[in-house]
Amino acid sequence: MAELKSRSRESVNKVTEEKMEGPAEEGSGAEEQPMQESQPMQESPKEEAKGKIELKRSITLFNGVGMIIGTIIGSGIFVSPTGVVKEVGSVGLSLIVWTVCGVVSTMGALCYAELGTTITKSGGDYTYILEVYGELAAFLKLWIEMLIIRPSSQYVVSLVFAKYLLKPIFPDCPVPDVAAKLIACLCLTSLTFVNCISVKAATKVQDVFTASKLLALTIIILFGFIQIGTGDVSYLTPELAFEGSKMGVDNIVLALYSGLFAYGGWNYLNYVTEEMINPERNLPLSIIISMPIVTVVYVLTNMAYLTTIPPQVMVESEAVAVSFGEYHLGVMSWLIPVFVGLSCFGAVNGSLFTSARLFYAGAREGQLPAALGLVHTDLFTPVPSLIFTCCLSMFYALSKDIFSVINLFSFFTWLCVGMAIAGMLWLRWSKPDLRRPIKVPLVIPVAFVLGCAFMVVVSFWAAPFECLVGAGIILTGIPFYLLGYKWQKPRVVQKVLEIFTLFCQKIFMSVPEERDTTE
Repeated sequence: MAELKSRSRESVNKVTEEKMEGPAEEGSGAEEQPMQESQPMQESPKEEAKGKIELKRSITLFNGVGMIIGTIIGSGIFVSPTGVVKEVGSVGLSLIVWTVCGVVSTMGALCYAELGTTITKSGGDYTYILEVYGELAAFLKLWIEMLIIRPSSQYVVSLVFAKYLLKPIFPDCPVPDVAAKLIACLCLTSLTFVNCISVKAATKVQDVFTASKLLALTIIILFGFIQIGTGDVSYLTPELAFEGSKMGVDNIVLALYSGLFAYGGWNYLNYVTEEMINPERNLPLSIIISMPIVTVVYVLTNMAYLTTIPPQVMVESEAVAVSFGEYHLGVMSWLIPVFVGLSCFGAVNGSLFTSARLFYAGAREGQLPAALGLVHTDLFTPVPSLIFTCCLSMFYALSKDIFSVINLFSFFTWLCVGMAIAGMLWLRWSKPDLRRPIKVPLVIPVAFVLGCAFMVVVSFWAAPFECLVGAGIILTGIPFYLLGYKWQKPRVVQKVLEIFTLFCQKIFMSVPEERDTTE
């Protein structure tokens, strides 16, 4: 590997030198010599950073807000926001649960603001677990994210996008599976192409589609207020708002579980910390701005649905927003399925963007093949990692029951988030002098860690067999950790890996990131 890194570094230096010498060669012969002599003295840090092969800081505060909102709000709030009201039985109690879930999710996001500004490397949960718990725990996190959670969720959301896109063509019959899968794969490949071309292009796509889904939900909320203005909202009156409430512990627990799941994605911005402009300011601000917006939108959207659709009907509906649109929008009701598709498209983009950075971080730490840690010499994007992410996601098109696979790991996200925030508490105790631009009150991380433990226990209580199977699959990563990472590979295996990495460098025009010697 030393030989490979030496060759890679030579290629990096060559590219950098060509970029630096290019402007000088365009000048006249008389001017060329003075420019070459003075170049080393006049080169500013900004110019040096521009020529450096690495992922550039280009994600603004606005992009960060769009990333969080766009990742949290997927298709669920349009299609099936029924889990909460199904468990608690009444309108009033369901709105309280949605509010509580938003507050709890905001608490977790604030903890991640501290983590992201203390441990400033990209990679999110993976990086924090690696820092605190060591290489094995981090590898198992990476193993399941890579094999199942990221690719399966990206494919599922792209499949929902495909079905809503094709539904107008097949209004009276189910959308053919083959057609839906082809469109889903087209969605994945087109977004991968955009992400490979430019980080700014990917963030603009995210911003546009985040705005479109907020516009759709704003329309729904406005019609909800119009309905309230007519006075015909019997289920929101004080007399009926809490009628039929199910106050059992099991009902409240499952309602909270369903609501917190709907807020998932608030930690995704931490996967791209190194690409944020001024992350010490913009990461916390992105969280502080986006989480209240999502909470308010979720609560008001559910309230709007319930102004028109009775709770009993809402539980049975397969597409709540579509039913709502048919009642209020009439001939323009086709707008809702379009907005659902756009929402899914944006959610896939955000997930692809952050997934590629997760695998890139894993390769940089040596826990994934070195080819996934390469950066394009001109575009400064992790092209091999993006293509790898896309291929893994499209592989799930072969699965006939993808949801049964996803359900095996309902506890895994909460386990990892809880470990990361518990690690933050441990760092406060073991490294009190570590620089912390932000430090949240102690009660917030303690309460959230207890909440994560609660979610893990509920997962095993609600589906013990599935969670045990999922835990077994997680442990299958241990042999791969020993063989792929810890094992001192024979020379022939090292040579094959070097050849493969060099092949990827040539085919993708990518090289290893230039790291400071102090890192």
